[in-house]
Amino acid sequence: MAQRFGGQFSPDDNSDDPIDTAPRSGAYHKAQVNPVGARSNVMFLPPIVLAATSINDGAIGMAVGLAGAGVLILGAWLLREGLGAEAAFNERKVARRPGFPRKIAAAVLTGLGAGIAAYSSEPGIIAPLIFGAAAGALHIGAFGIDPMKDKGMEGIDTFQQDRVARVVDEAEAHLDAMADAVKRAGDRQVEARVERFQIKVREMIRTVEEDPRDLTAAKKFLGVYLMGARDAAVKFSDIYDRSQDRQARSDFMMLLTDLEESFGKKTEKLLLDNNADLAVEIDVLRERLQREGVRL
Repeated sequence: MAQRFGGQFSPDDNSDDPIDTAPRSGAYHKAQVNPVGARSNVMFLPPIVLAATSINDGAIGMAVGLAGAGVLILGAWLLREGLGAEAAFNERKVARRPGFPRKIAAAVLTGLGAGIAAYSSEPGIIAPLIFGAAAGALHIGAFGIDPMKDKGMEGIDTFQQDRVARVVDEAEAHLDAMADAVKRAGDRQVEARVERFQIKVREMIRTVEEDPRDLTAAKKFLGVYLMGARDAAVKFSDIYDRSQDRQARSDFMMLLTDLEESFGKKTEKLLLDNNADLAVEIDVLRERLQREGVRL
């Protein structure tokens, strides 16, 4: 169904809409480039071509060609997953290396698929090995390998980091559920408002990931409050999809505004607390240096 865009400069924009009461960010605030670019999507073309050209090669030739196409498709899919995991790793200041090296596995599968494709047209060992090794090396040269070391994990309690990871996964699940729910309402302004709220929540998530000691103070926000926001989004979408109730829309938008302000203030408080901890550590260190006779 066609949907009309709304906004500040739209002819039918409502000036009393709660979305206008919150401070506006730039259109590209926190915008990110999709890590899965066109060059990785191109990797799905060779298996399609290989499968199409193997159909008329007889039973054995077709089976070999389809097997090679299947291996190449699996490699392309692992490459997409690996690029996404690498982007998430680079985005965070504190992160663990991927548990499974997807990009390296994708290079191996690409080399194996190229070797199978070469075998289907030139049976033997030498040609498939040469083409497979070349394809794997070119794949690594084009896309690189997975991060092999943890980042920013020095001095961090791994047990606490695991607790943070579980809470973050739960929070991300709530955010995804909210985004899926409001799509049913078919209102682009509401979807944009939810995206702004998600940005604010992820700022808190990054703060907690960088300092797991903040988890206790933020756990209620990332758990109970987000769960309530998710349930409210589901109920709003059900009501608005049936009756286009403007009051329900206004109430939901106001709720998002209140939640965004609460999350923003809590994130600022967490950052201030971190600065206070640093000031205490500096004062303690200065006192120790003075006792040792070192003057700053």
